[in-house]
Amino acid sequence: MTTTPERIEDATTDVLTVAARQVRDEGVGLSETQILQVLRLGDDRLEELLALAHEVRTRWCGPEVEVEGIVSVKTGGCPEDCHFCSQSGLFPTPVRAAWLDIPGLVEAARQTQATGATEFCIVAAVRGPDARLLAQVREGIIAIRAAGVDINIACSLGMLTQEQVTELVEMGVHRYNHNLETARSHFTNVVTTHTWQERWDTLRMVGAAGMEVCCGGIIGLGESLEQRAEFAAQLAELNPDEVPMNFLIPNPGTPYENYPVVEGSEALRTIAAFRLAMPRTILRFAGGRELTLGDLGAEQGMLGGINAIIVGNYLTNLGRPAQADLDMLGELKMPVKALSQTL
Repeated sequence: MTTTPERIEDATTDVLTVAARQVRDEGVGLSETQILQVLRLGDDRLEELLALAHEVRTRWCGPEVEVEGIVSVKTGGCPEDCHFCSQSGLFPTPVRAAWLDIPGLVEAARQTQATGATEFCIVAAVRGPDARLLAQVREGIIAIRAAGVDINIACSLGMLTQEQVTELVEMGVHRYNHNLETARSHFTNVVTTHTWQERWDTLRMVGAAGMEVCCGGIIGLGESLEQRAEFAAQLAELNPDEVPMNFLIPNPGTPYENYPVVEGSEALRTIAAFRLAMPRTILRFAGGRELTLGDLGAEQGMLGGINAIIVGNYLTNLGRPAQADLDMLGELKMPVKALSQTL
C-alpha cells in the first residue's frame, strides 16, 4: 500500500487524533499501518475508540440499522475443508446434510419480513452452485414473490462462474455474500481445498455485474494482529457494500473446536478498527457475537461502529431471539432501515 507524505507524518501522531480528522471529518479510511495501530491500543483507550467509531458510522452511514435474516437451503455435506465450519463433510461434526423445501423457504422469508428485516439471504453449504441448486434458488425466489413477501433477496452459494453470476442477476438477486474469511497471508492455514484468489475473483465478478458485494470473515482463526490489519485493508480495497463481522464459534468436530473464544474487549476493538478502515460500509453483526460479547457487549458494538445485524438464528448455531435484538435497537433509539431505503 502506498504511503503518502501525510501518512508518514501521521505515523508519529496519536492514531485516534489522526483518525478523527482523516476518517470522521474527511471520510478516508485508515491504512493497514494505521489499522494495526488501532488494534494495538490498550483497553484504557477502548471507550474513546468506540465513541470515535460511532461518530464515523453516524457521519458517513446515518443512524439507521439494516436488519437481515438468513436461512440455509442446503445444510452440511460441503466438500471444502474450511477449518472453522461444522458444515464441512470432511470433519466429524454433528451437522448432517439436508435440503430445505420451497414452502419452508417461503415461510422463512415471511418470518424474516415480519421482524422488519429488509434482507433475506439464501445460503447453501457448497463449493459452488450446480444446476440443481440454482434451479431451486430460482424456484424459491419466484415462490417468495408470488407469496407477496416484499423483501430484498440475497444469496450465498459459494464460488461462481461468470455464467452463474449472470443467472443470479437475472433472478433479481440483490446482494451476494462470499466471505474472504481471513487475510490472504493466513488463508492457507484455514482452507486448503480452494484459494483466497478464487474467492476474490468471484467477488470481483459479482460487483462488476451490478449486485451488491457482501464480504467479511471470521475473527479468531489464529491470525495475528498484523494479519487482522491486513484483512481489514484487503476488504477496504474490495470496497464491499457490506462486511459481516463473525467471531469464531469453536464448533465440536472441527479442527478449531479447542480454539479460544475472542475476548469481548478484543472483539470491540476489532469492530471499531474495521469501521475506521471502511467508514461508508454496512458493518454487520453476524455469527459468534452472542458467545464473544453477550448482551451488554452487543450494545457496545452497536455504539462502536456496527450498523447492521442478523436477527434470529445462524446457519448451524443459535442466535438471540429476533425480538430481543429489535428491543435492543429500540432502547438505543436506532431506527430500523425501511425497505424503500435499500432498493
